Amino acid sequence: MPIELAVVIPTFNEIDNVEELLSRLERVLQGVAFEVIFVDDDSPDGTAERLQALSRRFPRVRCLRRVGRRGLSSACVEGMLASGAPFLAVMDADLQHDEALLPGMLGVLRDEPIDIVVGSRFVEGGAVGDWESSRQSISAVATRLSQRLLGLTLADPMSGAFQAAVYRLSSIGFKILVDLLASSPTPLRVRELPYVFRNRLAGESKLDNRVAWDYLMLLADKTIGRFISPRFVSFAAIGASGVLVHLAVLRLVLGLGGDFVFAQSSAVMVAMVGNFLLNNALTYRDQRLRGWAMVAGLLKFMAACGLGAVANVGVASYVHGDSAGWLLSGLAGIIIGTFWNYVATAYLVWLRPKRI
Repeated sequence: MPIELAVVIPTFNEIDNVEELLSRLERVLQGVAFEVIFVDDDSPDGTAERLQALSRRFPRVRCLRRVGRRGLSSACVEGMLASGAPFLAVMDADLQHDEALLPGMLGVLRDEPIDIVVGSRFVEGGAVGDWESSRQSISAVATRLSQRLLGLTLADPMSGAFQAAVYRLSSIGFKILVDLLASSPTPLRVRELPYVFRNRLAGESKLDNRVAWDYLMLLADKTIGRFISPRFVSFAAIGASGVLVHLAVLRLVLGLGGDFVFAQSSAVMVAMVGNFLLNNALTYRDQRLRGWAMVAGLLKFMAACGLGAVANVGVASYVHGDSAGWLLSGLAGIIIGTFWNYVATAYLVWLRPKRI
């Protein structure tokens, strides 16, 4: 019987959940010709090895192991592209999504003129479970951002159309649904079905500050990405925060009795190291340097930014010498210096990203 449904499940350190999830899918999808495609980002806990062992027992299970790449949205895209099934489902491996909703979702797609069916926590009958009030607030803010900036009308946008949108997908971060809806060349017909979000049974949550940053970069890509790369926006934002760090360190060292040259030098070093660490963790999260590669990367980053400082001063001086005011001259230097730092560090430190 031809495969009708492919369930795509991205994983990272979910070794204790995958077998239970597979058992649950087997129970609720009886009578459906389906396959399960796990896309594992080279989990250090042995998730891929567990999945490979399961695939030998259950022919419907496949494991795509990605080495050197990481990201939930991009994993979902690769998993969906690997299947020829006419219907695709995406769910997490942490057992928080309700697999019992799948047959009903499939039925809607079979029988009604609907492009996407979404499991929603925020329509009548749905709930977020035992979330803390802080997490509920963050989710509400994220939902409003996507609705306002991207014009999405789903109550829960955080939770046949894929082929039309695939070349426009950003594949940034972890919100594949937001990406898909915003990337479709035509409006999609969407139905939301309620479900109650469950607690994680094993493993650790992947939600952190970097995930929130990825979400902001996804929104940036969908709003201004045609004009300017969100990676550059991230780099420039971190650079701007470095100015505040610089001034704070300068004031601190001067307050402790250091002379200006020492204080300024300390401030430059701290701000530069801070910028490197933040860019490594956020801007280039998908190409993050580790171990000794971080040390070499920091040295290259400082050298490149040193040249950027020279370019900044040189351009600003040239513009100012042409009778321009100090503000225009200063901004010209900042723009050129920032652009130089971005391009130079992208190629020298993080080794030619796919999209600069």
